Amino acid sequence: MRIVIAEDSVLLLDGLTRLLIAEGHAVTGYRTADELVAVLGDPAADLPDVVVTDVRMPPTHTDEGLRAAVHLRGLHPRLPVLVLSQYVEQRYARELFAADARGLGYVLKDRVADVDDFLAALARVAAGGTALDPEVVAQVLARSRQGLSGLLSPREREVIALMAEGRSNAAIAERLVVGLPAVEKHVTSILTKLDLPPDADDHRRVLAVLRWLEDGPTNGARP
Repeated sequence: MRIVIAEDSVLLLDGLTRLLIAEGHAVTGYRTADELVAVLGDPAADLPDVVVTDVRMPPTHTDEGLRAAVHLRGLHPRLPVLVLSQYVEQRYARELFAADARGLGYVLKDRVADVDDFLAALARVAAGGTALDPEVVAQVLARSRQGLSGLLSPREREVIALMAEGRSNAAIAERLVVGLPAVEKHVTSILTKLDLPPDADDHRRVLAVLRWLEDGPTNGARP
């Protein structure tokens, strides 16, 4: 794959570049979000297979990387983007996934240390899937006590957490050590409770996760 990385940390940028090149990918790195937008901001730009960008980048180290990702997705709706963040920042996740969530991911930087997990998330996003870091899912679950999340049973919350990680029904069944029909029943129940009737479109799964994330209160989130 052709991969573009926007990351201001020299060590992380170098480490990711070396890792991905060793996996056979072509990598181009940039140190600022402005550089990323300058290269890919043209509607006729030659797009990579996936963009990996930090949330916080120069000059203010707030949300430049996220805004660049949102801007680029507006220009190129099919451009796969995997966002990296130092912390679980729920408001950023909601903004990133506000439109079509296919080909989008949100992964904590600590997850990069788990090479297999990171590569799997990157491949899933590049293929048009969705990847949410398990820690993002866990913290949102811990904060969610009311509203839509309160509609779900403990087992359904486990299932939707695994859905948020991008796992298939079969993978969820294996993880929870239950039969596939049981998982399918839970997924159908989740979609029904969130007023998203199941159909042939897998995007319903993403919408369910987004509805659940949006419902979680931001109190206690790290700035």
